[in-house]
Amino acid sequence: MYKDPFTLMVKPIGSACNMACKYCYYLGNDLSKRQPMSYETLELLIKEHFETSPGDTYSFIWHGGEPTLRGLDFYKKAVELQKKYLPQGKKCWNNLQTNGLALNEEWCAFLKKESFDVGLSIDGTGLIHDTYRKDASGQPTYERIRNNIALLKRYGIFPDLLCTVNALTCEDPYGVYHSLRDLGTGWIQFIPIVNKKEDGTLDEDSVDVRRYGNFLISIFHQWFYKDTGHLGIQLFMEILLNKTGRSPTLCYLQEECGNVPAVESDGKIYSCDHFVNTKHYIGDLHEEPLSKIMEKQEAFGKRKSDLNQKCQSCPYLKLCRGGCIKDRDAEGNNYLCEAYLEVFEAVDEPIQKAAALMKTGMSLPQAAAELKKERDFLWKDVKGNAPCPCGSGRKYKHCCRNA
Repeated sequence: MYKDPFTLMVKPIGSACNMACKYCYYLGNDLSKRQPMSYETLELLIKEHFETSPGDTYSFIWHGGEPTLRGLDFYKKAVELQKKYLPQGKKCWNNLQTNGLALNEEWCAFLKKESFDVGLSIDGTGLIHDTYRKDASGQPTYERIRNNIALLKRYGIFPDLLCTVNALTCEDPYGVYHSLRDLGTGWIQFIPIVNKKEDGTLDEDSVDVRRYGNFLISIFHQWFYKDTGHLGIQLFMEILLNKTGRSPTLCYLQEECGNVPAVESDGKIYSCDHFVNTKHYIGDLHEEPLSKIMEKQEAFGKRKSDLNQKCQSCPYLKLCRGGCIKDRDAEGNNYLCEAYLEVFEAVDEPIQKAAALMKTGMSLPQAAAELKKERDFLWKDVKGNAPCPCGSGRKYKHCCRNA
């Protein structure tokens, strides 16, 4: 068995997709085949996962491309095989990561019946989303996906919303946050777009690090003082985990990573879905046992803890751990470092105070309400037409005065 429990990120249709998102990191990647995974490969990866990963729960993330293109029968077969091979007393967790475009009543009924979690990509406002996330024929998708989120909710499925933060997103933190919050699903992940060109510079769709920090801080003020009772935002909840003495769940905030290898549709395995390349190929399910393949993964995971002096001397090292290795340059500096420093500094005091109040028995919403009184006193002299102190760029009366 591998030393730690791990999750398989499975790509049943490779990089094939029914959308053509401008910033997709699989565009032009010939190693991620646009082909359906066979039932033979499906059965093999399920059996091998159960035999190799320790712990009480076996985890599968069904990813893409767009995984729904493999068809519902494939996932019915996957569940059938999981039930067939699942060791007694163990559990199986499935997560479908989808753009939401192909969802319908039949899909929703299946996902509910089989207790799938769902992660669904939607980029905040309709303007931003339809700029970047058109379908394969170039048509906008925002309203169709909003309708399918409502469909999921009617079946009692509340998807995690995955919102990329790109060059355009940072211009409207208030609009992006409220558009996502008002969908009422209960969880939001913000994913920065960092796409490097061959010369090492970032392309035009990548997030501006100088604005990314401001984007997150503006959203923190909107969320923390008003919405903690019914909404979680992944990064801020991870910081709270840290401040209450618990371990992070996000791979890029952990000391070591590597526990989510990517399985391509042909059975070839790579260290991470962001590193589907020849350098990070670790094996083929059809040629060697998964246990042997995962032994080669350990070196990849340890790379994350290989930090330069700047990281090692950072006061927020235990929060960030150097960030995702895909976002580091040749000297080991993380492109997003400046933004994370700004965010950690801005949220450190209120989250520290909330953590302390929670240790007395308060819930997070109760702690946030107490701290809101303190913040409102500090900002009591801010005029309605003045720029909001949160940094959103909006007038105070149209921003945090209502939060």
